[in-house]
Amino acid sequence: MNHSEKHSSPKMDTLYTLEGNPGLGLILPFSMQQILAMFVTNMVPIGLIAAAANPALTETEILRLMQSAMIAAGIATFLQVTPIGMLGSGLPVFMGVSFTFVVPLSAIAATYGYGAVIGTVLIGGLFEGLLGLTVRYWRNALAPVVSAVVVTGIGLSLLGTAARSFGGGYTEDFGSLHNIFIGFVTLLTCLLWMVLAKGGKKQLSILVGLAAGYVTALLFGKVDLSGLTSDGWIALPKLLPYRPVFRMDAIISVAIIYLVSATETLGDASALAGGALHRELTPKETSGVLTIDGFGSVLSGLVGGTPVTSYSENIGLSIMTKVVNRNVARVGGIIMVIAGFFPPVGRFFGTVPKPVIGGILMMVLGQILVSGVEMIAEAGFTARNKLIVAISLSVAIGFTASTETEIWSHFPLAIQSVFSQNVVAVIFVSALVLNLVLPKDMDESVKH
Repeated sequence: MNHSEKHSSPKMDTLYTLEGNPGLGLILPFSMQQILAMFVTNMVPIGLIAAAANPALTETEILRLMQSAMIAAGIATFLQVTPIGMLGSGLPVFMGVSFTFVVPLSAIAATYGYGAVIGTVLIGGLFEGLLGLTVRYWRNALAPVVSAVVVTGIGLSLLGTAARSFGGGYTEDFGSLHNIFIGFVTLLTCLLWMVLAKGGKKQLSILVGLAAGYVTALLFGKVDLSGLTSDGWIALPKLLPYRPVFRMDAIISVAIIYLVSATETLGDASALAGGALHRELTPKETSGVLTIDGFGSVLSGLVGGTPVTSYSENIGLSIMTKVVNRNVARVGGIIMVIAGFFPPVGRFFGTVPKPVIGGILMMVLGQILVSGVEMIAEAGFTARNKLIVAISLSVAIGFTASTETEIWSHFPLAIQSVFSQNVVAVIFVSALVLNLVLPKDMDESVKH
């Protein structure tokens, strides 16, 4: 941040550091900005998985699961930023319900029922949590160039999400002029605020853009405020609302997905450390961020939810604004818990239309890609590193393109479900294998 962007207030300056207490008056708007950027996305995955269950769940049951998952995500966020022993990284990483598990868990719900989803989430979460506790034994396998190319892959994979939301999401009026206009107003407002606002006020561009987009959507009749209290005013989560079912085939297949989730989380945390804190992750942060990713998923499973993971949208927002104060994330976690206990709060957050979210995501998701490129540069453009980056990106983007997915047709279904549509998983495996097999002295041999 240059000097012209700094605010003279010492409290304002603490927003750009991990420590310090800026005061609730400064913390709350930045926490709200983060929550609004992720809230709608956080509710969708568990809704898709629960809707696929056989026997079918009622609409009330699905809504209760969404509320419970929100509470679990809020608690996981709070624990992530407030370490207890080896649990938690101390970084302002917002946790939310993961999209990575939607396809395999939907299939498990349809085949074995929702109880099998809970059983799989519990065991898989324990697996990832233990993976985090033992990170010191395998962390060296993740060279800086591997983390860098994974972060780049995350950024690339999210750009389509921004465009889909900008156009209105998976709805019949996707790409309508109304949706495009609402998204454009949101994005333009963010840009103008960044250009015209002074000092620390610039960092509230997302909140201002959300407000402008929301008002525009209201004028076009795109906001439905009915039914805010249809689920009552208070909803308490129920411990193990469905009896867990433990299917070994389901557990093994989803354990692989937990490895992918761990990779994405490490990529997100690395992007945050590099893009906002200008340093690498410490061993303690690396272990802590994964333990909460795993054990936070166990907590979610105990109340009927699906796995939680770091949210790239929020990482991008933190990188863009440089607001990394831990209290912003703590308050954000508390807001999510409140939204889970009080359905009208969650319902209100959920009324933010997709085009408004899309306008915001256009601002923040590209920051992940930029951070990945910066991390590649910091790892060094050696012949070996360039080869790892080039092949990993080529294989991942080419093999997971929607027009080329048949290339996986002769692989086992377990392999297809993990890799055929997951750019990050393919990049991680490719980069990891290349880093292990390519000779370390390759650059010396090139010189000679």
